[in-house]
Amino acid sequence: MQDMFTRFSQNLIGRLTGPLNLRFILQPVMSTIFAIRDGVQDAREGKPAFLWSLFTDPLHRRERLREMWASVGRVALISLAMDVVYQIIVFRAVYLGEALVTSIVLAIVPYILLRGPVNRIARHWMRGRMASRPI
Repeated sequence: MQDMFTRFSQNLIGRLTGPLNLRFILQPVMSTIFAIRDGVQDAREGKPAFLWSLFTDPLHRRERLREMWASVGRVALISLAMDVVYQIIVFRAVYLGEALVTSIVLAIVPYILLRGPVNRIARHWMRGRMASRPI
Protein backbone atom coordinates (compact mmCIF):
# COMPACT_ATOMS: atom_id res chain seq x y z
CA MET A 1 0.00 0.00 0.00
CA GLN A 2 2.85 2.39 0.86
CA ASP A 3 4.49 1.61 -2.49
CA MET A 4 1.29 2.59 -4.30
CA PHE A 5 1.16 6.02 -2.59
CA THR A 6 4.87 6.59 -3.21
CA ARG A 7 4.49 5.73 -6.92
CA PHE A 8 1.35 7.87 -7.11
CA SER A 9 3.03 10.99 -5.68
CA GLN A 10 6.22 10.54 -7.72
CA ASN A 11 4.26 10.00 -10.92
CA LEU A 12 2.14 13.10 -10.31
CA ILE A 13 5.21 15.26 -9.72
CA GLY A 14 6.93 13.72 -12.78
CA ARG A 15 4.11 14.88 -15.04
CA LEU A 16 5.29 18.47 -14.70
CA THR A 17 8.44 17.86 -16.73
CA GLY A 18 7.50 14.94 -18.99
CA PRO A 19 6.02 14.89 -22.46
CA LEU A 20 2.70 16.71 -22.96
CA ASN A 21 3.47 19.10 -20.09
CA LEU A 22 1.91 22.01 -22.02
CA ARG A 23 -1.46 20.64 -20.89
CA PHE A 24 -0.68 21.96 -17.40
CA ILE A 25 -1.15 25.42 -18.89
CA LEU A 26 -3.76 24.85 -21.59
CA GLN A 27 -6.33 22.85 -19.63
CA PRO A 28 -6.59 25.22 -16.66
CA VAL A 29 -6.77 28.14 -19.13
CA MET A 30 -9.68 26.48 -20.95
CA SER A 31 -11.45 25.81 -17.63
CA THR A 32 -10.86 29.44 -16.65
CA ILE A 33 -12.40 30.67 -19.90
CA PHE A 34 -15.50 28.55 -19.31
CA ALA A 35 -15.67 29.69 -15.66
CA ILE A 36 -15.55 33.34 -16.73
CA ARG A 37 -18.23 32.81 -19.36
CA ASP A 38 -20.52 30.95 -16.96
CA GLY A 39 -19.83 33.30 -14.03
CA VAL A 40 -20.81 36.33 -16.10
CA GLN A 41 -23.94 34.50 -17.27
CA ASP A 42 -24.78 33.68 -13.64
CA ALA A 43 -24.42 37.37 -12.75
CA ARG A 44 -26.77 38.37 -15.58
CA GLU A 45 -29.33 35.81 -14.43
CA GLY A 46 -28.96 36.74 -10.76
CA LYS A 47 -27.79 33.27 -9.72
CA PRO A 48 -25.76 32.83 -6.52
CA ALA A 49 -22.05 32.07 -6.51
CA PHE A 50 -21.47 28.59 -7.92
CA LEU A 51 -19.56 26.82 -5.14
CA TRP A 52 -21.67 28.47 -2.47
CA SER A 53 -24.87 27.32 -4.16
CA LEU A 54 -23.64 23.73 -4.28
CA PHE A 55 -23.54 23.70 -0.48
CA THR A 56 -26.52 25.89 0.36
CA ASP A 57 -29.09 25.13 -2.36
CA PRO A 58 -29.84 21.40 -2.43
CA LEU A 59 -32.87 21.91 -4.70
CA HIS A 60 -30.73 23.24 -7.55
CA ARG A 61 -27.51 21.33 -6.81
CA ARG A 62 -28.04 18.72 -9.51
CA GLU A 63 -28.90 21.40 -12.08
CA ARG A 64 -25.77 23.39 -11.21
CA LEU A 65 -23.59 20.28 -11.48
CA ARG A 66 -25.10 19.52 -14.89
CA GLU A 67 -24.28 23.08 -15.99
CA MET A 68 -20.71 22.58 -14.83
CA TRP A 69 -20.34 19.25 -16.61
CA ALA A 70 -21.83 20.71 -19.82
CA SER A 71 -19.25 23.50 -19.74
CA VAL A 72 -16.10 21.80 -18.56
CA GLY A 73 -16.87 18.15 -19.27
CA ARG A 74 -15.12 18.13 -22.62
CA VAL A 75 -12.02 19.73 -21.13
CA ALA A 76 -12.03 17.11 -18.34
CA LEU A 77 -12.38 14.25 -20.83
CA ILE A 78 -9.59 15.64 -23.01
CA SER A 79 -7.45 15.99 -19.89
CA LEU A 80 -8.18 12.38 -18.97
CA ALA A 81 -7.33 11.16 -22.48
CA MET A 82 -4.10 13.17 -22.60
CA ASP A 83 -3.02 11.75 -19.26
CA VAL A 84 -3.69 8.22 -20.45
CA VAL A 85 -1.56 8.93 -23.56
CA TYR A 86 1.16 10.37 -21.31
CA GLN A 87 1.08 7.26 -19.13
CA ILE A 88 1.33 4.94 -22.11
CA ILE A 89 4.32 6.91 -23.46
CA VAL A 90 6.16 7.16 -20.14
CA PHE A 91 5.08 4.15 -18.05
CA ARG A 92 3.87 1.72 -20.72
CA ALA A 93 0.89 1.21 -18.41
CA VAL A 94 -2.29 3.05 -17.43
CA TYR A 95 -3.06 4.05 -13.86
CA LEU A 96 -6.67 5.20 -13.97
CA GLY A 97 -6.64 6.74 -10.47
CA GLU A 98 -3.72 8.99 -11.35
CA ALA A 99 -5.38 9.98 -14.62
CA LEU A 100 -8.61 10.89 -12.81
CA VAL A 101 -6.81 12.97 -10.17
CA THR A 102 -4.82 14.80 -12.85
CA SER A 103 -7.96 15.48 -14.88
CA ILE A 104 -9.86 16.79 -11.85
CA VAL A 105 -6.99 19.05 -10.78
CA LEU A 106 -6.38 20.47 -14.26
CA ALA A 107 -9.93 20.87 -15.52
CA ILE A 108 -12.55 20.84 -12.77
CA VAL A 109 -10.86 22.53 -9.79
CA PRO A 110 -10.04 25.80 -11.62
CA TYR A 111 -13.62 25.99 -12.91
CA ILE A 112 -15.16 25.45 -9.49
CA LEU A 113 -12.83 27.91 -7.78
CA LEU A 114 -13.28 30.70 -10.35
CA ARG A 115 -16.93 30.64 -11.41
CA GLY A 116 -18.27 32.07 -8.14
CA PRO A 117 -15.77 34.93 -7.78
CA VAL A 118 -16.29 35.86 -11.44
CA ASN A 119 -20.04 35.95 -10.77
CA ARG A 120 -19.54 38.32 -7.84
CA ILE A 121 -17.10 40.56 -9.71
CA ALA A 122 -19.40 40.71 -12.75
CA ARG A 123 -22.41 41.47 -10.56
CA HIS A 124 -20.51 44.27 -8.82
CA TRP A 125 -19.30 45.65 -12.17
CA MET A 126 -22.81 45.50 -13.68
CA ARG A 127 -24.26 47.31 -10.65
CA GLY A 128 -21.65 50.03 -11.05
CA ARG A 129 -22.45 50.48 -14.74
CA MET A 130 -26.18 50.70 -14.05
CA ALA A 131 -25.63 53.31 -11.33
CA SER A 132 -23.48 55.49 -13.59
CA ARG A 133 -25.98 55.56 -16.47
CA PRO A 134 -27.84 58.83 -16.92
CA ILE A 135 -31.61 58.63 -16.74
